[in-house]
Amino acid sequence: MARVAIVTGGGSGIGAALSRALAARGDTVVVADIDGAAAEKVAGEIGGTAVAAKVDVRDAAGVQALVDDAVDQHGRLDIMANNAGIAVGGDVLELTLAHWDRIIDINLRGVVHGIQAAYPVMARQRSGHIVNTASMAGLTAPAYLAPYVAVKHAVVGLSLSLREEAKAHNVNVTAVCPFWIDTPILDTSGPDDLPKPKSLEGGVRETAKKMGIYSPDALAQDIIRGIDRKKAMVVAPRRGRMIWRMARVSPAGFSTAMGAVARREMRKRQAAA
Repeated sequence: MARVAIVTGGGSGIGAALSRALAARGDTVVVADIDGAAAEKVAGEIGGTAVAAKVDVRDAAGVQALVDDAVDQHGRLDIMANNAGIAVGGDVLELTLAHWDRIIDINLRGVVHGIQAAYPVMARQRSGHIVNTASMAGLTAPAYLAPYVAVKHAVVGLSLSLREEAKAHNVNVTAVCPFWIDTPILDTSGPDDLPKPKSLEGGVRETAKKMGIYSPDALAQDIIRGIDRKKAMVVAPRRGRMIWRMARVSPAGFSTAMGAVARREMRKRQAAA
């Protein structure tokens, strides 16, 4: 029986790659994105049973309607991938409360809205898998990414906690914690309608290149293996797993060492500016 999956943030990056990978194995995929045209493009490229949906994950009613429509049409929901997210970072002194509100609303509340809509369906049908996209920043604490670190740590904790509850209903939960992934998020310095932190001008792609950038298509395959194996966490690629292990030995010591590197990179940015 074909599985039914919803992928938020499916119009680009990790979400688009995951949508393609799920469809390639025969799943029916709802490609959901705030950018309806991008969702349509991805669904059109996939073809078959893939469909597009425009949704803003900040809108709880909209996410609920997304799930309800999928269940009404297909009779079930097997995978809910809460993947939509943005990057907000830079020197905290440059950030406004609006920056914090935006990333909390999308990266954390958006996940909560997806869970609130999908989990009861899965609990009733006694099957399903919730996949929450976190980040390596949810396992470590790099400097100059405080808002992003905060929400991604929350997503990891939420996922691990819910996972234990969900076992009672035969529902699985996986947190995805990738390192640097080759997506447009590497080139952004934050939402276009908010002040741009000068400390993050131009994005973080050059910094990411020094540590290695991973393909979203490769990550999508890692996620599918994680779903199939019912893993609690997908940490990828291998370099990311190595960094995570080092951070677990001494979280504070690791943060101090990485903080020194981050400050040096920030001084280089300031000098170049």
